[in-house]
Amino acid sequence: MADQEEPQLYLVTPPSLDLGSFPDLLGRVLDAHEAACLRLALATRDEDTIMRAADALREVAHARDVAFVIDTHVVLAERLGLDGVHLTDGARSVRSARKTLGADAIVGAFCGGSRHDGMNAGEAGADYVSFGPVTAGTLGDGSVADDEVFAWWSQMIELPVVAEGGLTEERVRALAPLTDFFAVGEEIWSQPDPVLVLSTLRDAMR
Repeated sequence: MADQEEPQLYLVTPPSLDLGSFPDLLGRVLDAHEAACLRLALATRDEDTIMRAADALREVAHARDVAFVIDTHVVLAERLGLDGVHLTDGARSVRSARKTLGADAIVGAFCGGSRHDGMNAGEAGADYVSFGPVTAGTLGDGSVADDEVFAWWSQMIELPVVAEGGLTEERVRALAPLTDFFAVGEEIWSQPDPVLVLSTLRDAMR
């Protein structure tokens, strides 16, 4: 259960990045803060851009024994030898992704704030589900995954759960007893010193 040990860090790349500088920055972040997983989450649909980023960042992650997954692109995950895929459509693609990637691959599913989607994803073979955003905002439909969803999940379901989207020091502290992972991305990459900002969030996780 999530409240028996401190949550682990799950890093998410920014939606666009400079391959001339980002791998070094990522390496510094991973050297300063132990992470369980890294997700490539680029906004572009350009296959060449995604593949070049995956090749560069896989080296950084695997050199530090960090699992490396990609948003959405199951075929690329298989072709590039990545550790798995993070699906953004709830339970809908989980079974197909599992069949394509095999039993050993990581298959995660983002389920918004829906317990029902989360349970369906787990039944379909997901290794984890993620809920979010955890802070209300103006993007999307403005919905939020509240503390009650995480509290219920941590008490009732053994499948690991990830909190992501709109992470603040206050929200991280509140959710730390209720989640297994925090997926941290734009919260740090948009700041001048990602290592320092992540230190603050990591302190809140403990």
